[in-house]
Amino acid sequence: MAGSEAKVRLDLNNPVFQDKLLTLQKPERHAVLDTLNKIRQLTWNQLYRDQGLKWEKITSVKPPKGIDAIYSLRITQARRAIAHRDGDFIRLLTIAPDHDATYCRK
Repeated sequence: MAGSEAKVRLDLNNPVFQDKLLTLQKPERHAVLDTLNKIRQLTWNQLYRDQGLKWEKITSVKPPKGIDAIYSLRITQARRAIAHRDGDFIRLLTIAPDHDATYCRK
């Protein structure tokens, strides 16, 4: 049963997310992996409150069909990821090239 005290489980299977991750330069790719390792050790309550990750609902973009809401979180110092929660899973959708692109402000 999904709950706020459950550990966050990672879903990295989205092909767009994989493409963005695998084409990052090595230092940034390693920073993403460090962040993902941190996330998988957190409960959902901890993820929501973590000031470094800055989990935020994106209201300027309509979520894909079948998804209630999409969120952004800081995945590296310069980039944010777009994801949604599905039970205990964080399903990562993409890595934005910069902060403004996350919110479609460009």
